[in-house]
Amino acid sequence: MSRRIPQEKKFLKDIAIIDIAEEGRGVGKTDDLVLFVEKAVPGDVVDVELMRKKKNFAEARVTSLKEASTYRVDPFCEHFGVCGGCKWQHMSYEAQLKFKQQSVDNALSRIGKVDTSSMEDILGSAQTEYYRNKLEYTFSNKKWLTSVDEDSSQLEMNALGFHVPGRFDKILDIDHCFLQEDPSNEVRNTIRDFALSKGMTFYDLREHTGVLRNLIIRISSTGEMMVIVVFAYPEEGQVELLMDFINEKYPKIASLLYIVNQKRNDTIFDQDIHVYAGRDFIYEEMEGLRYKVGPKSFYQTNSAQAYELYKITRDFADLKGDELVYDLYTGAGTIANFVAKKAKEVIGVEYVPTAIEDAKVNSAINNINNTKFYAGDMKDVLIPSFIAEHGKPDVVITDPPRAGMHADVVARLLEMESPKIVYVSCNAATQARDLVLLAEKYDVKRMKPVDMFPHTQHVENVVLLELKKS
Repeated sequence: MSRRIPQEKKFLKDIAIIDIAEEGRGVGKTDDLVLFVEKAVPGDVVDVELMRKKKNFAEARVTSLKEASTYRVDPFCEHFGVCGGCKWQHMSYEAQLKFKQQSVDNALSRIGKVDTSSMEDILGSAQTEYYRNKLEYTFSNKKWLTSVDEDSSQLEMNALGFHVPGRFDKILDIDHCFLQEDPSNEVRNTIRDFALSKGMTFYDLREHTGVLRNLIIRISSTGEMMVIVVFAYPEEGQVELLMDFINEKYPKIASLLYIVNQKRNDTIFDQDIHVYAGRDFIYEEMEGLRYKVGPKSFYQTNSAQAYELYKITRDFADLKGDELVYDLYTGAGTIANFVAKKAKEVIGVEYVPTAIEDAKVNSAINNINNTKFYAGDMKDVLIPSFIAEHGKPDVVITDPPRAGMHADVVARLLEMESPKIVYVSCNAATQARDLVLLAEKYDVKRMKPVDMFPHTQHVENVVLLELKKS
């Protein structure tokens, strides 16, 4: 529980910021406290005000920047600090890469007990702006008011944008987002303005009322655009009014879709998708392979850097053409299909049935005939009878969710004794936890972090494990 801070102890002077935490807050120390300081950068010296205090740490904000870090840069987005995204935007990209590499190194060495002296340098993203292929926005009748808004005499309380951290019911209205290339911003702002001009109500996240709920925009590496409008409680004619407007205004949209979602949550995976114009998918492309991406498809949100990640994965696997490969947590089969031409056969396993259907389609449209895909919980699919039927893999590629692999899956990998495991992870801490278990039979041979999401704390890491020689 947070403790009330006495007034005379609320302010601290000359705090040196020595690190950066996951939430984008700088880390400083006093004799008895670790301080998490909003918008501070390693190398800063600051005076701070304590906002919340617990037993041995406190949250604080900068009251005076006494000495600016050499890593500090001016944020390029007007929404920085209020929007929940791009929390490292006030730090140079070179510094971001340094601290991401350091975070992976710390996780693997401290949690995984791995010798990281041979870790390869992190691969930075060639694009640090406009790199996302998918963004999801929320309509709300409860706009988050900034200091600029509060000075206005007439306030428009409807907003289309992102959730404010810690406030599920408050949405920051976004003017220009640097995460997705044009015409994403224009399309979003035009839809918002048209809806307001026609008196369409925006969603109330507390009362669950209103016409417009969400907007999803996907722009593929091939330049195709998908726009999904999610309605909640439209009145007669309102769906057609808005969708007609979008179709006429932007006839080049390859996939114009809508959903009517009246559930208490925003997920669309159990919702019916209605095609208003164009197809129900767009194409992504990678090294001559085409991938169909539908409204419910999973595809890495940084297309260009996903290609680099998959090349590193394939390089670590070092396939010669005669290997049986298991691709665990295959998703829509992007990695499986990407490495298939270098393997004898690839077996993909994934929990989500619709993703497996996407994987099969993606093999078919690329004339890939040496893949097989299976849907089910990994620990229930990857059992001795499955391995007996399909064969012991020469290489296992595993790309689990942030929680890492279930202990039963790790146990099965130890039983299979595949000569190589390539472990792709979006969470170095859970990857390190799994490496501790795999160390019973495997040695870590290569490690390479990959930055998929500039200006955030998120980082991928690829590890090559080889079976110990008996």
